[in-house]
Amino acid sequence: MKTLIWISYDLGVRGDYEGIYTFLDTYDARECDDSIAVLSFEYEDDLIAELKAEIQKYVDLQPRSRVYVFSRDDKRYKGRFIFGRRKRAPWAGYAGRESEEEDEIE
Repeated sequence: MKTLIWISYDLGVRGDYEGIYTFLDTYDARECDDSIAVLSFEYEDDLIAELKAEIQKYVDLQPRSRVYVFSRDDKRYKGRFIFGRRKRAPWAGYAGRESEEEDEIE
């Protein structure tokens, strides 16, 4: 099966950008913005597992490396981190909302 995917990557200051660029160039990815690309990816059964394995062939991922994939299946759009996890957004707190969290000091 072939599908269109968007990849967002944050490999950190010392990340393997040569590896991710080689992966993206191999798949004829198109640049969308800083650290975002779109490409067509062919897979057999499991898009995420096969994409992760393919990226790992090219990129030396570090513990803080982050790769987010956005794709569409038959009915809906989906996005998820396939390496790393979400961190606090730089815009968090700008809307001036009150915090619903309680701080406690013993």
